[in-house]
Amino acid sequence: MEFFLLVFGAGLLATIIAGVKIINQGDEALVERLGRFHTKLTPGLHIIIPFIDNIVFKETIREQVLDIQPQQCITKDNVALEADAVIYWRIIDTRRAYYSVANIRQAMTNLVLTALRAEIGKLELDETFASRSEINQALLRDLDASTDPWGIKVTRVEVRNIAPSRTVLDSMEQQMAAERRKRAVILNSEGERQSAINSSQGEAQARITRAEAERQEQVLQAQGTAEALRTLAETLQDPRAREALQFYLARNYLDVANAVGASPSSKVLFMDPQSIPASISALLAMNNAGDAANGSTVLPPLNRVRNEG
Repeated sequence: MEFFLLVFGAGLLATIIAGVKIINQGDEALVERLGRFHTKLTPGLHIIIPFIDNIVFKETIREQVLDIQPQQCITKDNVALEADAVIYWRIIDTRRAYYSVANIRQAMTNLVLTALRAEIGKLELDETFASRSEINQALLRDLDASTDPWGIKVTRVEVRNIAPSRTVLDSMEQQMAAERRKRAVILNSEGERQSAINSSQGEAQARITRAEAERQEQVLQAQGTAEALRTLAETLQDPRAREALQFYLARNYLDVANAVGASPSSKVLFMDPQSIPASISALLAMNNAGDAANGSTVLPPLNRVRNEG
């Protein structure tokens, strides 16, 4: 009897202990009673009926991370590339998360792969690199709408890497190199054109400046000459000033004659301007006398030449 009571007490204690359940903070559990959903256990101490109640699902309601491995995708312009992503999600309804889908992570992985391939298939290769933010937003919108019946909230989607094949990368590098060379040639020609424009503008400005300086110099010379002539005209009103001017001109004439006569390369005969016609007539007479003696034609005298002319 004592042994029976001891066994019964041990079994009762084990049953009571089995019926005590502690749910940690951040977790939730689902309890079924005789195969049907009975209740949801929140963080804290709970008592269930052993062998009748059964905890069938226990999961955290904190945010979780789902890592999507690199997958083959085809862009709109038929370029193959690999893309991977990271999904941040959490359970907002434990009951729906357990009873609506059999395997949450597997279902979300397949859903992400399908959405990722669909979004990349809408874009060309160049757009996939520049539109990563738009891809993230589109994936978040589609996944959040698709997982809402499962009681799951997708909080953030990040496409981590988009990697084209080696052949595509080589073609992109060649294209970028050609584009850089084209920009360099354009910049060089633009610089040469701007330099030529600046040089021509500088030359034009220099010519304008020189022409303006020459014009100003000519104006000043003309003004100086006019001023000198006006002063000279006013001065010549005095008879004594005229005599002084004639003396000054005669002196300059003698100085020039002395300078030219001193030159060893040539000799110049200076005559009085008033005696030039008489000297020319004498030379012509001497020439005519010599020609008559030789039977040549005689030139007419200077006065006849002047009158006939």
